[in-house]
Amino acid sequence: MAAPDVRKEMPPVKLPREEFERRYRGRFVDPVFQPLQRELDAVVAAAWDAYSHSRKAPLTRKAGAGFADPEYEIAVDWLAAREAILEAQRRHDDAAAQPRMLIINGSARSEHTCPGETSKTWRLVKLAEPVLVEMGCAVDILDLSRLTSEYGRQIHPCKSCVATAMPLCHWPCSCYPNYSLGQTDDWMNEIYPLWVAAHGILIVAPVNWYHAPTPLKAMMDRLVCADGGNPDPTSTHGKHADQAKALELKGWPYPRHLAGRHFGLVIHGDSGGAETLRRSLSDWLTDMALISAGRTAEAEGYVGYMEPYATSHQALDEDHEFHDEVRNAARALGNAVKLARAGKLENPAKGLVEPDPK
Repeated sequence: MAAPDVRKEMPPVKLPREEFERRYRGRFVDPVFQPLQRELDAVVAAAWDAYSHSRKAPLTRKAGAGFADPEYEIAVDWLAAREAILEAQRRHDDAAAQPRMLIINGSARSEHTCPGETSKTWRLVKLAEPVLVEMGCAVDILDLSRLTSEYGRQIHPCKSCVATAMPLCHWPCSCYPNYSLGQTDDWMNEIYPLWVAAHGILIVAPVNWYHAPTPLKAMMDRLVCADGGNPDPTSTHGKHADQAKALELKGWPYPRHLAGRHFGLVIHGDSGGAETLRRSLSDWLTDMALISAGRTAEAEGYVGYMEPYATSHQALDEDHEFHDEVRNAARALGNAVKLARAGKLENPAKGLVEPDPK
């Protein structure tokens, strides 16, 4: 007996108006909104109209010259994100500019939310930053803990367009914003240019249950479009799976949009998983054709190993050897970037053709 086609058995996701309105009004439970019910009624009606008609991108314009279909109506949000990436690439390619480093705080903790104290990860970020500044680098810090403490900061989940066909995954991501579903305020359009402009990336992160913390993993998933993503959504006329599959089967080049940048890692834990996470992150970055700055630039360790969490900051204060490992990771990354930009550190894989790019 043939297996059932489960692709046709997915339940519908459209909400009835009553349920949509219940969820939408849930944002306004604060009594301060009570006198504004008439205004809220109008807003809810407008939101329902956008939702029921699936107006994902209400503001569009013709793509114009340089696209496969210049007449295609493309979201102005996506065009703005694309321009920010192109500008970041111009800064990256400017040989006269300072080497630029991106330090990423991968922890969700901060003193601005429930824990009420700064994270050890942030303290390690601030150990690495002055080292790179002293080396003459411009430093950007991406603090992913802002997702837990700052209004309107979100990284929406990846929808796995790649699993349908690589050209369906656009660079930058075109899945968001989706105004009809209220999926707005997506941070990734600001994060992509930070990666593109950087010559070196240093990720500092704790271990959460043997894995990357939620904010870091969310960013990683949404960077899938940087590794083979389609820079021209008009070639698939948005999200037309059949057109994307045809492009892939014709022979997709899998452009590596972040290739050649160097990276370093600082991973810390309290009982286990530091080596596992370091290896996982290193493999991920290497698979995107970034280049490790070497073993010294990939540090891992345990702060207050198997000791009470209550004294973990004191344990970090006293772990001067780990402080030095963090500084050395930054130095190694800075050295690799400076040597590479001076033409003294070649990528061993330069010029080689990948036989199976997927």
